[in-house]
Parts: sequence; C-alpha cells; structure tokens
Amino acid sequence: MSGNDIRNVIIIGSGPAGLTAALYNARANLAPLVLAGPEPGGQLMITTDVENFPGFPEGIQGPELMQRFEAQAEGFGTDIRREIVESVDLSASPFSVTTEEGTYRGKTVIISTGATARWLGLESETRFRGRGVSACATCDGFFYKDKVITVVGGGDSAIEEATYLTRFGSKVYLAHRRDELRASQIMQKRAFDNEKLEILWNSVVTEVLGDDLAGVTAVRLKDTQTGEEREHATDGLFLGIGHDPNTAIFKGILDMDDDGYLLTDGVKTNVDGVFACGDVTDHVYQQAITAAGMGCQAAIEAEHWLEGQE
Repeated sequence: MSGNDIRNVIIIGSGPAGLTAALYNARANLAPLVLAGPEPGGQLMITTDVENFPGFPEGIQGPELMQRFEAQAEGFGTDIRREIVESVDLSASPFSVTTEEGTYRGKTVIISTGATARWLGLESETRFRGRGVSACATCDGFFYKDKVITVVGGGDSAIEEATYLTRFGSKVYLAHRRDELRASQIMQKRAFDNEKLEILWNSVVTEVLGDDLAGVTAVRLKDTQTGEEREHATDGLFLGIGHDPNTAIFKGILDMDDDGYLLTDGVKTNVDGVFACGDVTDHVYQQAITAAGMGCQAAIEAEHWLEGQE
C-alpha cells in the first residue's frame, strides 16, 4: 500500500455496526475501507437463529445475516480486508491504522470493534455454543419456552438475564459460586421475589452435558465448599458474567469508562474525526439492531465531518 493513499474512512470492525457504517459511507461515494479483524461478522457469526432482526419474519442464521451485510456493503464499493489491527495513531488526521500487512491512513476512523462475551472456558461449553449454550438472553430466550434454564453468575447482569428468562422458562436456576450475590440490593430483591427463579448457592459449572441431537441436557455442578459434584438437568445454559469491550489498542488514546467501553458524545469520541459505534460503546443493549443504528449514525457523522474539512 502507498503511504500517500489516504482513505476517506477507515472502519475497524465488521459486525452489524461496522458494516452498516460501511454501507452508508459507500453509498456516499466515500469508498470506505473495512479492516475486518479476527472475527469477521462479529458475535452474530456464532449465533444460530436470529428472529428479532427486522425484515426476516421466518428468522435467519447469524452467519447468513452477516454475509448479507457484507455483500451489500461490498456491492456499493466497500473495500473489506480481513486484517487484524495492531495499533493506531490518532494524534491528527490523516490517522494511521497499522495491521500485520502494513499501515493505512484515513481522514476519519470509525471504531466498531464490539465486545466479547465472557465464557467459562470449558471445551464442552464451546461444543454446545449455539445449541443450548448462549450469552444473550434477549437473543435466545424465546427458544426456551416452558423449558428449564440455568444462568451462571451473581451480579446485576446475571440477575437481569435470569429474571428476563423467567418470562419463557418453566423454571430458571441461577448458579453462583458464592453464598451471597454481588448484585445491587434492588436486583437481589427482584431475584428473591421471583417464584420461578431459584438460586444454586456455592455452585460452579464444570461441564456441559448433552448430545448432538438433543443439545444441552444437563450441566455438572461442583460445590465450592465441599468439592462434591452432581448433575443438574437443564435445557439451556446462559452465561451472565458480562462482556469485555475490544478496546485494548485504544487505551491511553481514547476516553473509556472503568470497564473499558469507549465514551462518546453520540458517536463522537474525544478525538475529532474519530467515531465509535456498536457494542464497543454500548454495555446496555448490545443488540444487532442497535449496533446497526449506531453504525448509520457514525457514517453520517463521518461524512459531515469530511464536508466540514473541505
């Protein structure tokens, strides 16, 4: 690549936010560059049925949805490269973005690197991911109507997930490694008052059990005090232990909250000409549709910023 080749827009990340931004910028004849990163397509690439994205009344597989996002963006002239960003220089426009292939320069940068769900790190958990194991109650709760569900965690996120899932499941268990919850008092009260929610104290999941046909059928729980293990029947396992925003390369450069999410004014970061959208800034909703909406906003803001420079 030429050091004199300055792009109008460089988009870091290729989930719903990044590819929506690319679509809008491409249609504005800005020829955006998307650096897709280590997980092209974002978290939807590990999601099976998506039934809550508008326009797909019969539902759609997560990977297929992202393939359509990508094809639409490329169809209008987006340059998508499956490269991992290693560092950035956002001191002044044109900004520099370096991958293992070299350095790109862009007048504006849109950051849509997303967030990664925290997992337990079990081989069996990975095997059943998308087939009974999930990290998004809002995405997948509907599929567990009148079924037994188990949620892992003890903080606000876990209780929020578990409480939400009681709308669908016949019974929801919350497996927590301690003998008291870490959640706020109001969230604890919500859990204790819910008749469909039962807390499994001093319990950690050591293995996810099931088969290829039925999916998850149980989990193995270990008592953190006695060390005893037992099988706990369940139709689904949800992780409620939080997400980690993918912002390591921006530390010390862009403003973040204590959890590492980028702080923005709308979609504007603290650096003029640099925008952020999607789950990298959003620790509340974390949905494909909200990420896509923010991607649209970031693209339009970048376009306006470029017009202002002219």
